Amino acid sequence: MKDSINTVQSVDRTIAIMELLSTHQDGLGLTEVSQLIGLHKSTVHRLLLTLIHHGYVSQSQHNQRYHLSIKMFEIGSRIIDRMELLKVARPYIEAIRDVTNEVVHLVIPDGTDMVYIDKVESNNNIRMHSRIGARSPLYSTSAGKAMMAYWPEPKVREIWEASEIIQRTPNTVVVYDELLKVLEKVREAGYALDEEENEFGIRCIGAPVFNYRNDVIGAVSISGPTIRVTCEVIDAFKEHLLKYTRLISNEMGYRN
Repeated sequence: MKDSINTVQSVDRTIAIMELLSTHQDGLGLTEVSQLIGLHKSTVHRLLLTLIHHGYVSQSQHNQRYHLSIKMFEIGSRIIDRMELLKVARPYIEAIRDVTNEVVHLVIPDGTDMVYIDKVESNNNIRMHSRIGARSPLYSTSAGKAMMAYWPEPKVREIWEASEIIQRTPNTVVVYDELLKVLEKVREAGYALDEEENEFGIRCIGAPVFNYRNDVIGAVSISGPTIRVTCEVIDAFKEHLLKYTRLISNEMGYRN
């Protein structure tokens, strides 16, 4: 016997409509959806209008039938990309760790933040306190800037305006025009730096990862204390980072 679960009726009904539409390639009319779901047409109509408003359903102007939109595919493809990225990137971020002996992170963007989805530790006594699942702001991190550099300027501005801009250290960029100049340099170099901008005593270098659509889907960063990760060391690290992020991107289908 299944455990009793308290569900939200409107959500249950919405999911039922979406699942029904997914099985009808040619779409369904309002009456058909109402009959197949077993709900009054007015209720179904309100739910369909909500789904249309959020971009999950479209209505044909030709025959007034309802279809699932491409947005469902887009969301599903993001999840697949993330799962595939984890699998593909793991041996490469381990290789980066092996040649640098510093902690290496794999991150993905999520709103105004980046999320750590994988991490390989170094053998050093002084370690990073990051953890998988944690979040950091895009604007003040090397991996975040590495991704933002390849996004359209309107998207960058939208993220900036939605972010809580905090002067985390004296090095943190808190002026939008200055950030744009930084991102231009990132595009030229292919990598981004975090010169104690997010945390005192920590220097990082990050580079983006692309997929088969040439979209940025994540980034890899090398992080460590400034006493170890010096400017001279960064020059050596960037070659390894660019080499392996290029290999990850190639496995994800990127071609440039």
